[in-house]
Amino acid sequence: MKKYVAAGVCVVIVVELVAIMVLDPELFLIAAGLVVAVVFLALRWLWVREAALDAGADRVDDSAASLRRWLSRTETLISRSESTRRDWDRHLRPMLARQFELATGQRRARNAAAFHATGQMLFGEELWTWVDPQNVSRTGGEEPGPGRAALADILQRMARV
Repeated sequence: MKKYVAAGVCVVIVVELVAIMVLDPELFLIAAGLVVAVVFLALRWLWVREAALDAGADRVDDSAASLRRWLSRTETLISRSESTRRDWDRHLRPMLARQFELATGQRRARNAAAFHATGQMLFGEELWTWVDPQNVSRTGGEEPGPGRAALADILQRMARV
């Protein structure tokens, strides 16, 4: 940008010198004003273009970082689905229950019976036990979780809603 400003100043000086030598003194101010206006408009255009290019590069970097975070969270959730029931109850069950509430519009706080009935209709008895927020194990924390297949089946059924 400094190079463009220096070039603009040089153009203004050259035009003023030519205007002094060739033109009438009355036209000198008009010519100098037009050249200064053109230089300022060109600098403004370059500045806006440069800012737009910088913003585009930031968006690409933001998208890549967002994708990396999403991939990391997904890998973590999959690893937790294959670990113990304690991990499932702490990390996956609350997320799945919240997504179920958002997808179906059934709120547990409003009508618990309708909430459970909708869950059993959508997931079936076996999978609903892994989504139901009231089915947290208080004693069997070291039991194995349902695994990746159950998580995939739950997510597929929820995606159909």
